[in-house]
Amino acid sequence: MTLGSFPGTWQLGDEPGDRKFARFNADASQEFTFDGTILSDVTVVFETWGELNAERSNAVLVEHALTGDSHAAGPSGRGHPALGWWDALIGPGRALDTDKYFVVCPNVLGGCQGTTGPSSPDPAGVPYGSRFPAITIRDQVAVEVALTDQLGIASWHAIIGGSMGGMRALEWCIGSRERVQRAIVLAVGATASAEQIALCSLQNRAIRADRAFAGGDYYTTGERPIEGLAIARGIGHISYRTSQEFDVRFGREPQGDEDPLHGGRFAIESYLEYHGTKLVNRFDANSYVVLSDAMNTHDVGRGRGGVENALGSVRAAITVIGVTSDRLYPLAQQEELVKHLPNADALHVIDSFYGHDGFLLEIEKITPIVASALAN
Repeated sequence: MTLGSFPGTWQLGDEPGDRKFARFNADASQEFTFDGTILSDVTVVFETWGELNAERSNAVLVEHALTGDSHAAGPSGRGHPALGWWDALIGPGRALDTDKYFVVCPNVLGGCQGTTGPSSPDPAGVPYGSRFPAITIRDQVAVEVALTDQLGIASWHAIIGGSMGGMRALEWCIGSRERVQRAIVLAVGATASAEQIALCSLQNRAIRADRAFAGGDYYTTGERPIEGLAIARGIGHISYRTSQEFDVRFGREPQGDEDPLHGGRFAIESYLEYHGTKLVNRFDANSYVVLSDAMNTHDVGRGRGGVENALGSVRAAITVIGVTSDRLYPLAQQEELVKHLPNADALHVIDSFYGHDGFLLEIEKITPIVASALAN
């Protein structure tokens, strides 16, 4: 992706946590180019908490994961179907103390919660659909750099993110290293592994195989690839949690009074269907595909002399957090980060029953680590 110094505007909501919009309007000499495709207008939705100090030195960037969005904190309502996904970590007196820090969380490029993505209209008013370009984690960060410029923030006091958000945090530390003082990365690695690529690819195949997908151009057909997206979410959710949790919570129990021997469901099947339904009610299938493909290409060493060389160039102080039971991003990946990052402290390991989702759920264990990293 190439970015010039784009003219842009951003408008505030009327209370903390409201969505804000940064709009970048490119002309013929200043273009957003992704994989050979030009996007003439890009909008970034973001939310903020706390106040930016006079020195503009207290800003913290929060990076969301695959199906997250800008609503990292705050109540449901006003366009937000649920409580902020990291609400217990952000606020007065919390690890990301909004009495001290100006916290910013943007929705990622390619998403479907306001930032330009496949469901966004092109200049003619037609959703991009299959014409939306392939993007990388680096492209997403480049757009976040443009947002940072518009906010007038020269350097982030800290950047924090887990999973796909951790990928962007790492890319910030390498590609824009002079603009990051410290970072906290959770449940992520330096590259996408073969297994991670396999899992993402299967999820995308499920979506594309849905007849309603229509090659990605379903927005005007009156149908959506609901079944494909729900199956994809089920595959993903299995990798986010642990077999131990499933055995304890569900075992081989039937769902209610249903009989699996006569067409009924097991409780675990109902659980996965429930999470699939939740996702299809709030997320776009094309965004799921685009973002999953971006995660598959994650490799901090690409074009930089390899992983060790890329990580060795990082200037920021970095705190790395892993989860014992994470089978999607196992501890070995975080150990590799700590080994090659010159300013990383010892690996922080969270003992959790919840697998990869521990980076979202184990707030009591994560809070002191985050608070300490920000204070040092």
